[in-house]
Amino acid sequence: MEQVLRPIYQERASSPQTLGVILVEKRAKGDPITDTFDSILLIITADDEVPIFTKHYTDGGNGKAAMHIISEKQLRKWLLVGSKRRVVDWIFFGKVYFDRNEFVEQLRDELREYPFYGRKMRMGKEFSKLVRHYMEGKTFFEQGNYMDAYHYVVKSLHHLARLAVIEEGLFPEVTVWSQVKKIDPSIYKLYEELILSEEPLAKRLELLFLASEFFIHNRAAEGAFHLIDVMSSKEQWTIQELHEHENLKVYSVDLEVFIEFLIEKGFIQVVESDSKNEFVFHRDYKVQ
Repeated sequence: MEQVLRPIYQERASSPQTLGVILVEKRAKGDPITDTFDSILLIITADDEVPIFTKHYTDGGNGKAAMHIISEKQLRKWLLVGSKRRVVDWIFFGKVYFDRNEFVEQLRDELREYPFYGRKMRMGKEFSKLVRHYMEGKTFFEQGNYMDAYHYVVKSLHHLARLAVIEEGLFPEVTVWSQVKKIDPSIYKLYEELILSEEPLAKRLELLFLASEFFIHNRAAEGAFHLIDVMSSKEQWTIQELHEHENLKVYSVDLEVFIEFLIEKGFIQVVESDSKNEFVFHRDYKVQ
């Protein structure tokens, strides 16, 4: 497919708006890194009028390729919140065919250095998801719904694994468990015991919840850092103000569960104030 795509990326490289052109080729049949395509052509542009533009190509036979034109603004947004793991893989391991003023090389350097603020934001996001799935899984477990509990435990372990990678100042890759095996073998062992142990499912889940509680407790301060840092900028917050804050939108549907968890752990304090109804109070929040 590389020869078929050559005229396309050469044409794109001639545009003054194009910052970089990266070609990613599949490593194996059905490779999820390339969304099952033979090749991915990633084009980064300074033009943010259309943040994402995609086209699919075929060579007339079985070969297929996808072209993604991504604005620098959109790309940096994805990288900041860690929402597109495959894109990180493409940037790091793809072949650079065009690099205006070393834009791609500098971007790779930035990703290796890993900005502190972005790291804390991602840790908060992963930790909030870890907490939610742990709580949902434990509820199902206590109800005796072990298969549903298993589903959520696997999800919570996945977020714990990503959190461990981020703590090391690295980007979680698609093959995150390969990373975790080297970075934190204890978490890898936990995952291994869940899926490979011959113990009854209820027993495996019971042990996993105990271990997960330990990991969550030990990471609470680091996981809460970003949210607490934002909340420290003013005395008191309504839940709507927290939802609307630009830097807290990454928490999305997990924000309220996360706040309740942090209240329980003593990081956040509830503040009651009068409402128009004398029998109901407003419930606001502040850093403890």
